[in-house]
Amino acid sequence: MFSFKQLEALYWIAQLGGFAAAARKLNTTQSAVSKRIRELESVIDAPMFERDRRQARLSEKGEEMLLVARRMLEQRDAAMEQLSQPETITRRVRVGVTELTAMTWLPRLVQRVHRQYPKVVIEAEVDLSVNLRDKMLADEIDLVIVPDVFSEARFSIEPMGAVENAWMARPGLLPSGRVLRVNDLAAHPILTQSGLSGTGLIYQRWFKSISVAPGNSITSNSLVALIGLTVSGMGVSYLPRHCLASLIERGVLEVIETSPALPEVQYVALYRGERKSGLISAIVQLAQESCDFSLLFQTDVSEGQLGAKARSNADLFR
Repeated sequence: MFSFKQLEALYWIAQLGGFAAAARKLNTTQSAVSKRIRELESVIDAPMFERDRRQARLSEKGEEMLLVARRMLEQRDAAMEQLSQPETITRRVRVGVTELTAMTWLPRLVQRVHRQYPKVVIEAEVDLSVNLRDKMLADEIDLVIVPDVFSEARFSIEPMGAVENAWMARPGLLPSGRVLRVNDLAAHPILTQSGLSGTGLIYQRWFKSISVAPGNSITSNSLVALIGLTVSGMGVSYLPRHCLASLIERGVLEVIETSPALPEVQYVALYRGERKSGLISAIVQLAQESCDFSLLFQTDVSEGQLGAKARSNADLFR
């Protein structure tokens, strides 16, 4: 009979594309991984990989065995989660987030997970929404938290929170004290996020819905870069209003009121719907409790400390 170690070796070779990468993932040697595959092939009496190729390409029987391995490993993990106490669950959970989440409440979520599941390791990956979606489809990430822009039947979707964005510019760049039309902004470069960004996709669709086509634009996939470009007077950008309140209060940035106003960006948690995991569900709930886009670099502080936290956030930009 085959073992879980053999199934893990097959699974990670297929996922990562090679024996060496699988060995690193499993914290063992390449020879040990090769030995597990030979043992599995002996049990099944068929090769798992096509030997005449340089890359680790699964054979037809290997493809069949991979489906078995994935199912059995998922069932093992689910059973361990169900039968184990929270403090004894040992697992790595790969969580993908966008830059704004990483800059605001991700530290708080990691702290809460560690407190409730001390042996669970969160592997956080910060990337653009489209890239995170693709990585989850490729089974490289367990859970992603992104703007609500994807409709995939394979995903389970849980609501998180909303981000209130506002048009911002360096003070004096545009007329202040009155509401401008969105078209009025076009006299200056519009600083935008690309179509790989969930927020960028949402606002591209919004521009189209109000028949506005920004012509003179500068695109960046970095929120920090967009903030810097806006502060320097390079153009007008949509930025998260509340977490940048310190820059607005200090007169570094100015909010430009427009008609119509920018819609809020709703965030959601996505995970593979066919994989039921009590641990992932619990982490999603902790994420919902932690979700707060109003302050930068949050830790799990009490409400009485939030004022001091906000002041320390402001100091980051001095």
